[in-house]
Amino acid sequence: MTVRVRFAPSPTGMFHVGGARSALQNWIYAKQQGGVFVLRIEDTDAARNKPEWTEGILSALDWIGIARGSYEGPYFQSSYAGEHRAAAQRLHEGGRAYYCDCTREDVQARTGSQYQGYDGYHRDKGLGPGEGRALRFRTPDEGETVVVDLIRGEPTFENKLIEDFVIARGDGSPVFLLANVVDDMTMGITHVIRAEEHLPNTPKQQLLWDALGVKPPVWAHVPVVVNEKRQKLSKRRDKVALEAYRDEGYLAEAMRNYLMLLGWAPSGDREIVPWSVIEEEFRLAEVNPSPAFFDEKKLRAFNGDYIRALPVEEFIASCQPWLTGTDTIAPPPWQPAEFDSAAFAAVAPLAQTRIAVLSEIVPNVDFLFLADPLIDEGAWAKAMKEGAADLLDAAIAAFEALESWDAESLKSTLEAVGAERGLKLGKAQAPVRVAVTGRTVGLPLFESLEVLGRDRTLTRLRAARVRLF
Repeated sequence: MTVRVRFAPSPTGMFHVGGARSALQNWIYAKQQGGVFVLRIEDTDAARNKPEWTEGILSALDWIGIARGSYEGPYFQSSYAGEHRAAAQRLHEGGRAYYCDCTREDVQARTGSQYQGYDGYHRDKGLGPGEGRALRFRTPDEGETVVVDLIRGEPTFENKLIEDFVIARGDGSPVFLLANVVDDMTMGITHVIRAEEHLPNTPKQQLLWDALGVKPPVWAHVPVVVNEKRQKLSKRRDKVALEAYRDEGYLAEAMRNYLMLLGWAPSGDREIVPWSVIEEEFRLAEVNPSPAFFDEKKLRAFNGDYIRALPVEEFIASCQPWLTGTDTIAPPPWQPAEFDSAAFAAVAPLAQTRIAVLSEIVPNVDFLFLADPLIDEGAWAKAMKEGAADLLDAAIAAFEALESWDAESLKSTLEAVGAERGLKLGKAQAPVRVAVTGRTVGLPLFESLEVLGRDRTLTRLRAARVRLF
């Protein structure tokens, strides 16, 4: 038997990091088993679906290494409406489903509770199809439904506690539960690896598989992904869009490594490992069923480690979207003609050790490519205190007299200027840094001045001095 797994997102918004984790787990499991990864777009929610969301899913999968052309699909659930309706009809004709025209208010009036499920009122009324009549599955009165789960063991559900659930709406359109099962059957899915939130639906879906005469797939419900408050990650509350992380400058390699650690860990006391190791060592049975904490601070640190591990040439190439702007990344504050690739290459090794996401490259190097630095007024107020004007005067004079414009000479010169005023180098360089770069923190100052050049450095120091009058 060929293993066939599927990833079935809905194109109703940005691509959720939890979905990306599930996609990667399916992808690896299929590769390990010599199987097939199927992409199915569950697009039957016409009111919320948008073509751009589908393209977003495809591009996000591309980014994390599940490239178009390397999997089967994408299939679209809406294309299988005929199969869905045929399955609903088979269940009705076989006595496994019946029609019901009860409203929610009807059920509440009979049960006296808004929390109690459907009471089976129309089970034996013999209603036929008609406008406003939903089709309900006839759940067995006795016995248990055992879900064999590679991660959670064998969760067991008493059938009598499962209400007769709706499988087709009053207009005849099948609901998600049935459509999902029929799609999996049609596509020959053998293993369903999905988020824990779907576990409550699983006994119902397994009953549908049995009723349609097909052996259910092997189930594996991976842990829910939560925030620092141990709440399920929410699109409304948390930063969950994979595209947002991509556009902020997270590396795909760092992101997929981190996502795979949500509920699982490679061997040994390590977390940052090559993808080839993850592909070899990952085991579904070793996934921890407990909720997995999506720690954005840890992800950021991960990404910084990955950035620092890049060859410098690759780092320079990776920064280009933020240095030039793209469809999804805003253009930098300088004009294209102002960008100097040689100057950037000179400071790139310095920047590489200081940024955690690639978007941070812009505020670290913008002083090189702008006619005037972008002054942070808070930084100016902090650095330009009493004595700053005198120090700038002395620094300008000393820098003008320098024979060699290099980092070491600049450093020793400013160190001497500061010492004459009873200042250590850290204090002496603060007004110079803000005057030249606009900020109190950034790349190493003297290497930055060397690349910026004598004329531009002195021009900015003089402009700062004028401003202090």
